[in-house]
Amino acid sequence: MKKILIVYYSWSNGNTERIAKMLQQQVGGDLLKIDTVEPYSGSYDDVVSQGQDEVNRGYEPEIQPISVNVADYDVIAIGTPTWWYTMAPVVLTFLHSQNFTGKTVVPFMTNGGWPGHVIKDMKKACKGADIACDMQVQFDSTGGDHLETPTEQIEQWIQQVKALL
Repeated sequence: MKKILIVYYSWSNGNTERIAKMLQQQVGGDLLKIDTVEPYSGSYDDVVSQGQDEVNRGYEPEIQPISVNVADYDVIAIGTPTWWYTMAPVVLTFLHSQNFTGKTVVPFMTNGGWPGHVIKDMKKACKGADIACDMQVQFDSTGGDHLETPTEQIEQWIQQVKALL
């Protein structure tokens, strides 16, 4: 059986964390939350504005040290919220800091109705990886935590990921 690592970043409502934990409950494996060294602060609107600036500049914030060796895993599921039509900058930092050659990467993202080009950008950043089972999960468009994607669709995706192992 292959070894899976589920990596995610989640900021405001924990939506991406929720999906990462659903995946882990069904497929097992290890769970790794990544975060910035310098935490985002201020109001929601302040962070949204900072995030837009970072995305526009291609900024890659420094991430906190991670507790696992990604090279020890065969399958790496990576989750991000959508920030200005792409992945959160901290996820880009993580992707650029790893060697995915020979690995299977499962990109997944959460959004409020505007998925943008997150999955395409994640695939591009995972040089050398085999990409499988990408997933877009929608929550309500008001920035809340109400799941819009049917649970059955998420369950089907989880079963596809499980089949990789």
